[in-house]
Amino acid sequence: MSTDDTDPAGSGSDSEDLTNHKNAGQDVIAVDPDDNPEGLVNRIDAHTGEGIRHRAFTALVFDDEGNVLLAQRAPEKRLWDTHWDGTVASHPVEGQTQLEATGERLEEELGITPDQYDDLRVTDKFEYKRYYLNDGLEWEVCSVLQCTLEDRTLDPDGEEVAGVMWVPYERLHQNPRWYRQLRLCPWFEIAMRRDFDED
Repeated sequence: MSTDDTDPAGSGSDSEDLTNHKNAGQDVIAVDPDDNPEGLVNRIDAHTGEGIRHRAFTALVFDDEGNVLLAQRAPEKRLWDTHWDGTVASHPVEGQTQLEATGERLEEELGITPDQYDDLRVTDKFEYKRYYLNDGLEWEVCSVLQCTLEDRTLDPDGEEVAGVMWVPYERLHQNPRWYRQLRLCPWFEIAMRRDFDED
């Protein structure tokens, strides 16, 4: 498992009061660089200040023609709001596998049910740390999961997803400037680059 260089672009300092934020009552799983659990930490604490390394996942959903489903993060998201993500990304809770967590988020955010795919699998894992403006950061050991939809029917949750778009995956990777206006989430960009670099 490789580690991407830390991006020191932001200070990671928070001036807003986050005690009433909807994520303030949630925990994530702190991990070491090899993804071994080190206990639970508050989700806000993990994403502010210097951050706390924690377990996460990003899922890339494809159709049978090589298109990847991008989902635009809702404007109410505290970090990387309105950026385009690789379908879904989140954090498993304690006792939950990456496959279980991914299946749950696919259904909750996009209405994608297990009968639409049968090949959900973990394809990669990497560590990265990225700051977002002065609002916070992600410091994650991120598993990448992929699946192929046999039925492309979607039912996005507007509180989570602002828009969806099918994009040719290889063309997106080969021509980043064509898609620069999309403002892709950093974890998706890393996952995509590693997907093609390892071919």
